[in-house]
Amino acid sequence: MTTSPLLTEPAPETTPATLATMGGDRQSRTEQVALALFIVVPFLALVAAVPVAWGGWLGWTDVVIAVGMYYFTLLGVTVGYHRLFTHKSFKPNRAVKVGLAIAGSMAIQGPLVRWVADHRKHHKFSDRDGDPHSPWKYGTTVGALAKGLWHAHMGWLFDEEQTPQRKYAPDLMKDPDLVRISRLFWVGVVVSLALPAVLGGLLTWSWQGALTAFFWGSLVRVALLHHVTWSINSICHTIGNRPFVSRDKSANVWWLAIPSGGESWHNLHHADPTCARHGVLRGQVDMSARVIWMFEKAGWVSDVRWPVRERLDAKRVPA
Repeated sequence: MTTSPLLTEPAPETTPATLATMGGDRQSRTEQVALALFIVVPFLALVAAVPVAWGGWLGWTDVVIAVGMYYFTLLGVTVGYHRLFTHKSFKPNRAVKVGLAIAGSMAIQGPLVRWVADHRKHHKFSDRDGDPHSPWKYGTTVGALAKGLWHAHMGWLFDEEQTPQRKYAPDLMKDPDLVRISRLFWVGVVVSLALPAVLGGLLTWSWQGALTAFFWGSLVRVALLHHVTWSINSICHTIGNRPFVSRDKSANVWWLAIPSGGESWHNLHHADPTCARHGVLRGQVDMSARVIWMFEKAGWVSDVRWPVRERLDAKRVPA
């Protein structure tokens, strides 16, 4: 792929609804600085995790809180932000809709409406000019791909020009619940960072328990979740197998399946974006699809777009 200018977007609109989704269509310097802090600080904690654990500052309470918070917020993104709000893979009742939007906000990956707009634009231009985070943006040479991987993994987050939310997520901007949650994204951030410390302090009844729970359940957890999610943009568009026909370089990366909640079965997702299950072949674990299945059995969601055999067969790469 050769370098060429991105497609021109219409001028951003400045309306109350747009501003309510955090920042509209341009990212301010303040937002960029805050974003950098939310990337760097958890990453430093991740780097320090091994010596901290070796020094005895890791207990079973910390493990339970960190793992629980990781998968709660991960599923908020995979089931909520991604499969529900971006691709409409199922229809939820209001409680599930609001709960998933809040859980996704607690993953600290940006306000809901902005996240959905970015991802819909990614699918529209996947691995072509206009894709917000393709690793093939700069070309196919080793140097160009290295630069592209950095861009796809996290560099794109600092682009001043943001995806027009009114163009790519008009349905969400008509939903008062979702606009309100998107606008109050900062509340989800505060709760997400504070809750592990509160739980650790209550369970151990000590300041040390609160401190270590914050380190593992907040900082390390956020860093891991960020990099696993970003790896879907970078790694899963670079390496892996491609059993289904898609118009981009999306691929399956098996070793990311469990930490990503099934998102790394990325090839089928791009071949059939609205499908509620991404891991459709034998042995492909998809935790997010299982959660949707449980919601359906409980009667909380309906019209789930499960994979259809004939549709899958039509999309298989010829042997």
